[in-house]
Formats: sequence, structure tokens, C-alpha cells
Amino acid sequence: MGGVKLNLRDDDAVRRAFAEIRESVSQRAGAEHFQGVTVQPMIALKDAYEIILGSSIDPQFGPVLLFGAGGQLVEVFKDRALGLPPLNATLARRMMEQTKIYRALEGVRGRAPVDLAALEHLLVRFSQMVIEQPWIREIDINPLAVSAERMIALDARVVLHPADTPESALPRSAIRAYPTQYVTELKGRDGQAFTIRPIRPEDEPLLVKFHQTLSERTVRLRYFYPMQLDLRTAHERLTRVCFVDYDREMALVVEKPPADGADREIIGVGRLSKLPGTNDSEFALLISDEHQRKGLGSRLLGLLVQIARDEGLYRISADILAENVEMQRVAQKLGFRITRDLEDSTSRAELLL
Repeated sequence: MGGVKLNLRDDDAVRRAFAEIRESVSQRAGAEHFQGVTVQPMIALKDAYEIILGSSIDPQFGPVLLFGAGGQLVEVFKDRALGLPPLNATLARRMMEQTKIYRALEGVRGRAPVDLAALEHLLVRFSQMVIEQPWIREIDINPLAVSAERMIALDARVVLHPADTPESALPRSAIRAYPTQYVTELKGRDGQAFTIRPIRPEDEPLLVKFHQTLSERTVRLRYFYPMQLDLRTAHERLTRVCFVDYDREMALVVEKPPADGADREIIGVGRLSKLPGTNDSEFALLISDEHQRKGLGSRLLGLLVQIARDEGLYRISADILAENVEMQRVAQKLGFRITRDLEDSTSRAELLL
């Protein structure tokens, strides 16, 4: 349409640009479609790179994110990477690393690098917006100018689904968003404050420290055999533990807030796993030795039971070693029926929802 005029230096240039845009729109679309113009400051970023950040709907996967080199030549270079929302910092960085422009963003030929941590955060928040606003059919920020000094969106476009679209027909993300509704605060019997929240991929280092606090008895009661520390903290295993599909499995951690300069600390883990092909689920609990007998296990299991109800499950159960009387008492307190299997020295805890 000829609707963009750049580098306007004075009042007369702005007036001429207004007249030219109005004339162009009137000739190509009709005078009734001219609704005025938007006047914005001309942004000149030194050593800035132009990138594109966008999202569109895939028939199979729902919203799909795009990141890559932007600007006027975006379709020529086709330097882009795709990802599924929602992103975390690690997934955002991996998505950026798949593009050629990423090497330039790190700093080349004496140019200062872009604040990659801030760009990661921007991608994460953008992906959250796409998840939280399902009425968005297409969105792109192009160009997003990034430099060592700042980041600024120079142009953006948003297309919504038709207003008469039923909410049930809006596309769903292939990956369930982080379930913030299950974040809760609690206090132990000694009055100490804790937070229970769904697990996140970046919790892996905290889980390594958590497993280092467990006694041999606690490990054996949880895993039914003395599983060695190096096996429990192996990266391959913890990756599966931390990267969960919240639609199939809900893992909660009990987090001790930082105090007196100490780091955050995970002191308990609870897991609710849906059994494939059924409407049943199994639970597992693990509390560090120092924080046992403070009521945390009961609160954690209670929240897992509530989640199972929210998810429309029929049954929740677990196999417990017969000698693990503490866990059996916690389950009984919450209404579970305990049955003994004399052959293999285990008990079965079961609750119909």
C-alpha cells in the first residue's frame, strides 16, 4: 500500500508522507478505508540485528513458534527455527542456537554481543502469551531490533480467530502449559514455611542436592532396593524426571525458600502418574530425612489426590513396602484402603475417587 515512510526529518516531511499515504490507500483500496496514520519515533540502534519472532497454527500441533533472522529479507534468507510453546529458558536457548544469526548475536567482528539471557526471557514470555491467549491465530514481531544496548519491536502483526469461533474449537497447544494453579504455600508442624509447586526442567541441580540428603533407609523404602546415588542423580534419569508432560504425569516438589543467604532447596517430591489406557493413576512420595514427621507428606499426598480429582481420574493407588508404616499411616489418614500381600511383603494403598 505504500503505507510506511521512514527517516522523516522535519514537519514538512511528515505532512508530505501523510498526504502520500492517504493518496496511495485511496487509489488502491478506496478513500473510505483510510483511517489515518500512526506517527512513531524513528529508531536507530547502533549495530542492531533484525530478527523475527512469531507464531501460527499447525493443524496437528496447534500453536508453533518461529524465531530467526528478520527484516525485509526474511523470506529470502529463511534462517529460522521452530518450537512448541510453552518454552523455558533452556528450550528458548536451544531454539535460538538452531539459527545462523545466533552466531552473530553472540558477537562477531568486534561487535558487542546481544544480551542473550534477556532474549531468552523475551522468548519465554512470548511463548506464555501464545498459550494464555488462545484467540491469537497468527502473530509476528518483525523486525525485532536487538543490540547490546536494547531490544525493541519495530513492527508487529496479530490475527485473531473469527469472533464466532466456539472456545472449544480453539487450537490447543501440543504441550500443556505450566500448571500454576497447583502452586501452594504451607507450613510444617514446626511453623516453617514451604512452597509446593509442579516440577520444572531447571530443577535438575536442586534434585541432585536433594538426593544427596537421603539416607539408605529412605531410598530403600521409596525404590524397594538400595539404589545408588550415582544412578539416582544421573543426568539421563533426572532429565526424564524433570521434563514431564503435565497431561500424563504431575510431579510436585516441596521447596524450602532461601534464608540467611542460602540457596533454594528441594526437600520433597511427589508424583502422580496416569496409567496408559485406563482412568487410574499411581502416586509416589519422597521426603528428605531432615524434614520427615513434619506433616509434609500428608499435605503433598493430599494435593496429589486433589489433582487426581481435578483431572477426572477414577482411582489412585501405590505399592508400599510392609515395613514402611509411616507411608501407610499417611495414606490411611487420607482415606486410602490398605491391603497386605503376604507373599512379597508389600501393601497396596488404594483410593476410589
